[in-house]
Amino acid sequence: MATRLNWGIIATGGIARAFARGVAHSQQGRLAAVASRTAAGAQAFAAEFGIPRAHGSYEALLADPDVTAVYIATPHAQHVEWVERAAAAGKHVLCEKPLGLTRAEAVRAVEAARRHGVLLMEAFMYRCHPQTAKILEIVRSGVLGEVRLVQAAFGFANPFDAANRFWNRELGGGGILDVGCYPVSFARLIAGAIDGAPFADPVRVSGAVERHPAAGVDTCAAATLHFANGLIAQVSTSIALMQENVARIYGTKAWLLVPEPWVPVRESGATELRLFRGADKEPEIIRLETDRWLYSLEADAFAAALAAGRREVPAMSPDDTLGNMAVLDAWAGVAP
Repeated sequence: MATRLNWGIIATGGIARAFARGVAHSQQGRLAAVASRTAAGAQAFAAEFGIPRAHGSYEALLADPDVTAVYIATPHAQHVEWVERAAAAGKHVLCEKPLGLTRAEAVRAVEAARRHGVLLMEAFMYRCHPQTAKILEIVRSGVLGEVRLVQAAFGFANPFDAANRFWNRELGGGGILDVGCYPVSFARLIAGAIDGAPFADPVRVSGAVERHPAAGVDTCAAATLHFANGLIAQVSTSIALMQENVARIYGTKAWLLVPEPWVPVRESGATELRLFRGADKEPEIIRLETDRWLYSLEADAFAAALAAGRREVPAMSPDDTLGNMAVLDAWAGVAP
């Protein structure tokens, strides 16, 4: 049996728990260590998931010789620092999105990984799910005709809470960075598929942003992305407004509805795509079954790339990440 990839998890919040459950169900990974800001926090997390070692500091985990790769699950504003420190320690890095608060920050992280020769991936888990591969297959097959429009949304409604990171601008709060990055990445993925490329960057981004009067974070935002191949994408996000979190791909012959684009199934199960052809009112249901957990697919995609000697994961390369961050900057009004 091939040697499993030894993972260390940095931070112990909700997303770290989701990843830990995924690694426990992965084919190529094992949980070797976890780190928290306190020994008690790390020990509790380790006991919950059966992790052999618990570290009371992130530095201690990076010094652990049994850890080969780290999953960074800290708040957004700390991502770049710990990517840089992990890379300097020779650890391969899977970092939660967004990789940085701006493209300029993300460049620092990418350069650190390249300088130290480690694998780096921004953790867009939906990119590793077979549903995404099926969507690309449909787009490339021509069944939709010429794809000209993508609509995608990811938003939710939370009450204002000054203590919550969603409402803290310095911590990367607001919808654009936290979940708006998903529809942007999806649109760029489809734009690339049209041309047979892994992704494409828009030539123009025009956006509208509503900000909280006190916190200054974006509470509701929408943008239009224009691509050189003629595709137009309409994306939206929110932290104070309920949205229909779906994606639609429109072509000249048919259109595809993706009811659950971002979290297809956390555990094993089925997903459905709905293909509407011509004037047909009833869609063709495309059902996909998988016995894999969502976050296990991400962990195994990372492990497979590492085993193959790659320095990027095809599902989400560093160049793809930097292109995505450039769009988020333009949408949010960040100066280049």
